[in-house]
Amino acid sequence: MPRTRQASTTPAPSDEPILQGGAWLPHGFRLDPHSHAQGQLVYAAAGALATATERGTWVAPANRITWTPPHFAHAHRFYGPTDVRLVVVPLDLCGELVDHPSVFTVSPLLREALLALTDEPERRPGAHRRLLAVIVDELADAAESSLHLPEPVDDRLRAATDLLHEDPARPATLAELGRAVGASERTLSRLFHAELSMSFHRWRTTLRIHHALAHLTDGMSVTDTAVACGWSNPSSFIDAFTEVVGQTPGRYRATLRAR
Repeated sequence: MPRTRQASTTPAPSDEPILQGGAWLPHGFRLDPHSHAQGQLVYAAAGALATATERGTWVAPANRITWTPPHFAHAHRFYGPTDVRLVVVPLDLCGELVDHPSVFTVSPLLREALLALTDEPERRPGAHRRLLAVIVDELADAAESSLHLPEPVDDRLRAATDLLHEDPARPATLAELGRAVGASERTLSRLFHAELSMSFHRWRTTLRIHHALAHLTDGMSVTDTAVACGWSNPSSFIDAFTEVVGQTPGRYRATLRAR
């Protein structure tokens, strides 16, 4: 990774090289699909990142952290200049966390522990392990975030969601999408609930929030972001963003600038 601030490489049981530490990454930087023999936490202290797996995509702005268990193939993309922190979770601690990829809210204590673990070399034997135990304890009690965008298996539903991925601002109704992919509105509605465990409206809103986070992180204004992502007015965008992310888009942009 470019501009690595502090990193430690430790051999894993499988002899896989482990990189842990921090680096500044440019906007649009990508890591292609890969997996690890141990668990991995990725935190954007500034900027934002998206983690994609076979189960869907998770977006983590600066108040979220992504968790990927061992052996889950995943890819990353970073938005805005990103202060990324990587933390390896050894196998003996992975059982304390959920057994699927997820995103969690970062508490103030968790943030400080993450920064301390990835900013400085270990000064006393066992110090990093003790910090990691604090991080795992915080995450074990944290609620999973709502920023997961699941992806479908059914060909008809995948064709419909592909159209929305291509143009998140597309104003099409579910009936219009159904006509485009050869499925009825009722069938698509059933598939959204059965495969993705959410309504069409909720899925599209989450997709748009993912794109909004990327635009805001890259410096776009709140109003321009609302228009680019398909909201008819900024106030409805602000309400939706606040519900999903937990803060207004304006506060999110201000936090980015401060960091």
